Amino acid sequence: MTVDLIAAAHGTADPRGIREIHSLVRLMARRRPDVPVSLGFVDVDVPALPGLVGRVVADSNQAVVVPLLLSSGYHVYVDIAAEVHRWPGRVDAAPALGPDPVLADVMADHLGDLSQIDRVVMAAAGSSDPRALQDCTETARLLSARIDRPVEVGYVSGAGEHLTSVLARTPGRVAVATYLLAPGFFADRVRRIAATRPVSAPLGADPRIADLALHRYESALRTSAVAV
Repeated sequence: MTVDLIAAAHGTADPRGIREIHSLVRLMARRRPDVPVSLGFVDVDVPALPGLVGRVVADSNQAVVVPLLLSSGYHVYVDIAAEVHRWPGRVDAAPALGPDPVLADVMADHLGDLSQIDRVVMAAAGSSDPRALQDCTETARLLSARIDRPVEVGYVSGAGEHLTSVLARTPGRVAVATYLLAPGFFADRVRRIAATRPVSAPLGADPRIADLALHRYESALRTSAVAV
């Protein structure tokens, strides 16, 4: 029996971001045509995750929710966990996409030529959950190892040191690595704060990220009650 994959994204009011998330999910579906793939949102957009999960379970009985989220915070530990609790033995959840070396690779590629750059500040959305901040710190470490330059994290919301403050105290020639999945309000805010500094594009609908999400799905199946 095939277990459905429900991709869970944050959602955005920006149509550019919605298009990018849909493109990513279409990549996932093309790579696994044998797996039913659907997309729900934990905030802002529709279909809302709870209603979608209910419809999928009613139709196919079992599903794995794969967070299209870069770190594990409120939406993973509360919103998505609530669906697993609501449908015991029928719904399970995979971990968030990050931290993972794949994400560091994509960010490094988006930064491009760093021959004139001394340091990088990784701009992340932020969270009130310290576990999410720790995930971002680990991603910055992976990026630093990948590009052989110091990398610090600056946040545009939530707890943690704000991007403005990190940039103000970071010396030398600095580039900003955008650690966001899609264009939208936060990505625009990163560019405004960065001012004249080079800024990379959001991670976007990269085939490597699609493969990472599918790997999260497969790993969850191997340890999940829904696959038994």
